[in-house]
Amino acid sequence: MKKSRSMATVLAVLVGAFCAPGVAGTAHRFKGEVWADNWFSLHLGERFVAEDSVPITTERSFNAETFYFDASYPFDLNFVVKDYKENDTGLEYIGTPRQKMGDGGFVMQVTDTTTGKVVAVSNAAMRCLVLHKAPLNPGCARDRNPMETCQIKTTAEPAGWKAAAFDTTAWERATVYTQAQAGVKDGYFDIRWDPAAQLVWSSDLNADNTLLCKVRVVGP
Repeated sequence: MKKSRSMATVLAVLVGAFCAPGVAGTAHRFKGEVWADNWFSLHLGERFVAEDSVPITTERSFNAETFYFDASYPFDLNFVVKDYKENDTGLEYIGTPRQKMGDGGFVMQVTDTTTGKVVAVSNAAMRCLVLHKAPLNPGCARDRNPMETCQIKTTAEPAGWKAAAFDTTAWERATVYTQAQAGVKDGYFDIRWDPAAQLVWSSDLNADNTLLCKVRVVGP
């Protein structure tokens, strides 16, 4: 289902205009573009910038979002990315013949509108942490009562992870996927992606359902 981008755009512009991060230097206007299967939110440091305009509770959500924000170099892009899951089993279409594990996918690019240069993209250099992984036993996707049989692993969101000084070296590097592997559709094709912007997720495209991803943008 294709969704409106107006909500994310308006929120991002307002936040950028009135809540630019307290970093020394000249502020620039940036354009952010994101496609996520199924949902994302973005903070610039600790400050909210934008999120998917349709809730994560929407089962089929494959739109792209375009938004604008103001920032000064350097800055941190802090993403929460979620694949749709009906409950903590990590499954979708539960109780129907289509009951199965879902799969994720995420791509983003940020452009400095002053220069027209893309200054940040999703790629294998990104560091991500998996917060929700399920099912650990994929065979439970065939069970009649998966809540009783599916095994789940959750990790608490680390305190202070949005801060510039937070150390992500223990987080795994993002894994790059092809368009076919990520199953891109709908809004993905609404954006003209820079060749450097890659489709990414964790190392497990199917079982990993909630990720934190952090990108440091040093300069143009």
